[in-house]
Amino acid sequence: MFRFGLRRFATAAEAASPYGIKVSKAQGSVNGFVGAIGNTPLIRLSRLSEETGCDIYGKAEFMNPGGSIKDRAALYVVKDAEEKGLIKPGGTIVEGTAGNTGIGLAHVCRSKGYKCVIYMPNTQSQGKIDLLRLLGAEVFPVPAVAFENPENYNHQAKRHAEKTENSVWTNQFDNVANRRAHIETTGPEIWAQLGGKLDGFTCATGTGGTLAGVTRYLKEVSDGRTECWLADPPGSVLFSYITSGGKLNERTGGSITEGIGQGRVTDNLKPEIKLINNALHISDEKSIAMVYRLLDEEGLYMGASSALNVVAAYELAQKLGPGKSVATILCDGAYRYADRLFSKKWLDSKGLYEAIPEHLRKYIVLE
Repeated sequence: MFRFGLRRFATAAEAASPYGIKVSKAQGSVNGFVGAIGNTPLIRLSRLSEETGCDIYGKAEFMNPGGSIKDRAALYVVKDAEEKGLIKPGGTIVEGTAGNTGIGLAHVCRSKGYKCVIYMPNTQSQGKIDLLRLLGAEVFPVPAVAFENPENYNHQAKRHAEKTENSVWTNQFDNVANRRAHIETTGPEIWAQLGGKLDGFTCATGTGGTLAGVTRYLKEVSDGRTECWLADPPGSVLFSYITSGGKLNERTGGSITEGIGQGRVTDNLKPEIKLINNALHISDEKSIAMVYRLLDEEGLYMGASSALNVVAAYELAQKLGPGKSVATILCDGAYRYADRLFSKKWLDSKGLYEAIPEHLRKYIVLE
């Protein structure tokens, strides 16, 4: 029996992936939740790459421990408050967020021993609100109004922090620690994972931190060769702002995507706006179809914002031409949006049922 067991062990050792072992050694162990943030894989999207003749990659940010790219921003805005002495042990972190930053903050706060208070538009999915409360955050869903309105969720969050002792409003939209997270982590990771062979990068923006930070890093390290494009949903003004050379229109309409699109140029985005080569406007019809394509063709269960990013990467690859490499952000999975994205009733209510290719409608399993 001992010999048999030894033989089985030897066979298993021989079968172990040298690459996997190398990655595991490099990652080692981490200290708590915050140590697990970042260093996510870069996934080549096979079918879309074949169709375009390019290599299209998605940065698997849904594999962060809090489930989205916003873990990075959450960690950095808290670190920034600590470094500046704005918060002491046992204090309260307050933020206005459409969801994922709040979830990241709730995790980080539990890990670091802070209280967490979240203000968010009441248009966000119930799943996000429930999860925030399960993570110990105090949540205030408030009416969705424009940023200029004093009752906007960001302004309410700021006022809450101002009247609470040992409290800080982390201000993700205009706190450039958000952008710093992506200059120091996301951008360098993508560049290293591709060995410096990257022709284009694109993603949507809400706070502007991801696009601005990754763009800043990639432009510097590539000496300007990597093209960086904004991807924008309906209802956002940034596509027209960039393509018109700086004309800021009034925000109208909306999108099924959550947490992206903007009615202004944030302080995170402002310093890098001139580095952005161009912009792509992505319709909800294209985004919802890509949700289903990614599931069917790649086995990736992605939310609408991730799907929008992939549509943008696909279109950028077509513009750059065969043989190029393009990367984007798979910002979170579909788990928090399943009751919408895979519901026939919801899809019909948004006029999106017909946008899904007929052979993919088998995935619409909810009423």
